[in-house]
Amino acid sequence: MIKIGMMLGDRYEILEKIGTGGMSDVYKAKCHKLNRFVAVKVLKQEFGENENFVSKFRIEAQAAAGLMHPNIVNVYDVGEENDIHYIVMELVEGITLKKYIEKKARLTYKEAVSIAIQVSMGIEAAHNNHIIHRDIKPQNIIISKDGKVKVTDFGIAKAATSNTITSNVMGSVHYTSPEQARGGYSDEKSDIYSLGITMFEMLTGRVPFNGETTVAIAIKHIQEEMPSPKEYVPEIPASVEAIVLKCCQKSPDRRYQNMQELIADLKQSLLSPDEDFVVVNDPDMEGGTRMISESDMAQIKRRIVYQNDPEPGADGMRLRSDTEALYEEEEFEDEDDYDYDPKMERITTFFAVLAGIVIVIIIVILAIKLIGGRSESQVPDSPIITGEEQTENTYVDMPNIIGINVDDARNSLASLGIWAEVVYEESETIDEGLVISAGVSAGTKIEMGSTVTLNVSAGVKGVEVPEVTGLTFEAANSALIGSGFLVNKTESYSDTIERGIVIAQTPLSGSKAPRGSVITVTVSLGKEEAKVRVPNLLGITETDATIEAIEAGLEIGSVSYVYNGEVEEGYVCYQSYSHGSYVDEGTAIDIKVSQGAVTYKCNTSIPAPTAEEAPDYVSGTEVHLVLTADDDKVLMDTKVTGFPQAANYYGLTASGGTITMTYTVTTPGTTTTTETGETVNVPGTTQEKSFTRRIEFVRE
Repeated sequence: MIKIGMMLGDRYEILEKIGTGGMSDVYKAKCHKLNRFVAVKVLKQEFGENENFVSKFRIEAQAAAGLMHPNIVNVYDVGEENDIHYIVMELVEGITLKKYIEKKARLTYKEAVSIAIQVSMGIEAAHNNHIIHRDIKPQNIIISKDGKVKVTDFGIAKAATSNTITSNVMGSVHYTSPEQARGGYSDEKSDIYSLGITMFEMLTGRVPFNGETTVAIAIKHIQEEMPSPKEYVPEIPASVEAIVLKCCQKSPDRRYQNMQELIADLKQSLLSPDEDFVVVNDPDMEGGTRMISESDMAQIKRRIVYQNDPEPGADGMRLRSDTEALYEEEEFEDEDDYDYDPKMERITTFFAVLAGIVIVIIIVILAIKLIGGRSESQVPDSPIITGEEQTENTYVDMPNIIGINVDDARNSLASLGIWAEVVYEESETIDEGLVISAGVSAGTKIEMGSTVTLNVSAGVKGVEVPEVTGLTFEAANSALIGSGFLVNKTESYSDTIERGIVIAQTPLSGSKAPRGSVITVTVSLGKEEAKVRVPNLLGITETDATIEAIEAGLEIGSVSYVYNGEVEEGYVCYQSYSHGSYVDEGTAIDIKVSQGAVTYKCNTSIPAPTAEEAPDYVSGTEVHLVLTADDDKVLMDTKVTGFPQAANYYGLTASGGTITMTYTVTTPGTTTTTETGETVNVPGTTQEKSFTRRIEFVRE
């Protein structure tokens, strides 16, 4: 069991819990060996106890550890200690793309495409290393505080899908590809489909396929036409619409075949948003709408069961596979349900059809025996399918839920693919929270995906919901809690309502609800400021800088070309607004592009020292001559006795230099006579003197 302060692997100190998911908990930790903060993802106990899952998880996490890319949350380490299985990852400060979309309602096409390009680059790096994510969704994409977009959870994706469809994977049914929904073979193009759904949500603020149950959503992925994002946001450019629709083709062969193709079109859409350049291949008719087969339906139903979980999604439901449901009783079978040869699917289909024909023949024979004396002309050529048999896969019997707890009733209906809508009413005879009646009688055939109204007891006296719209959140919270309700706070931008004021409430004021019910209030964030964060354009090409600016909602202003010895030719060496600052959307940023280093030449004759420079210099005296460029490069270091001296040098990076001349002055000895008549010899002296002379080079 993980505890704050404990050490893992003798190097990772657990500091605090920072997140939780369907399969793991995430902690902030400090790596004492490298003295840095990391994120430690610890598998939950129910997964850590299964050796088959852990083995696959460890292999895939180790493979993911080999991925190093700026758009991937890098995996540093994988370990196990006292039955605690963990992976050590890069710690990214930021929010998930899911929360970012919820915060902004929907993104501009430029911002959505910018994020999609970075996500694509991360996925491309994984695909180049033969790693398929299989669970691309906004919840697995993180936007860091410095604006970097990173994809996470590469280590878990393969391990999860190889063994079982866990809640983490099938909980992402809104983003799953048709082949994954059918439990079939998935490859790189499955990630492309999921990214297309993610782009749709960024652009529109909603997912293309929704439903009351996960089965219903999976079926829509398989057989319903993909809606155009322009149906919800008409101003989306045609090229961006075409890219999303190509990513989300039912047939993998009609999608982008690799991430390079997708990235190229995404970048082109920023430069030419209204051009028609997206090409959709049509190798066969697989891309058309496909009616779900009985075997598909049965497979989906076998793979999914439901359980109540208030945490993950808007529908308040978490789902888990039948394998997960049986997890506590037996081990997983050691088989990979996903990675099989597609040819086997065709062979299996052939034998399934053959078996169906045999069954039909048997039914015909039995029918002949049953009708006995009837004439042969009365025997049908094929079995008669009744209306009940036709609807067997889409209709279910309404269960008897009268008198049971509303939560149990919801779960019971959800397991059958039925959505429940709850209406509270006061009752003196029925205990609070129990179902009084339902809109459909028990035993009635009801279509999967339908909504049933449940009338639920609010007790002897339901509590009237007070009016809190227009109040500050603090006042609304106090009023609702004082009335016996729980409060769920959501936030939204508003051009007319000031920050902190309640915009809306659910249920509405005046209605009655049981004490302890949750009242959702939407609080204004005020007017959304249209400020844009300036990206870092330094060190990239002029073309990439233009794309980066457009992606951020900015423009490139004047472009000038300058010599710069520190920046490679063709790369930006200056931008008029610093990286990380905030400016108005549409602001023009001036840039300077390096033309590489300026080179100079030195072609001169160095004359002898002048009288002003060296009054005591005597022609013919040896001079130590040193020519040093301004970048400290010594061009000449020699001793000469004659002048002028030639200096010819090329390809210099400095614009000038300094000449230093050092020479020796010797004073001859003298003889003097003392007062006593004694002769004294005074020795001569030697003194070293130097001076400098500035020289300017000429540009080549």
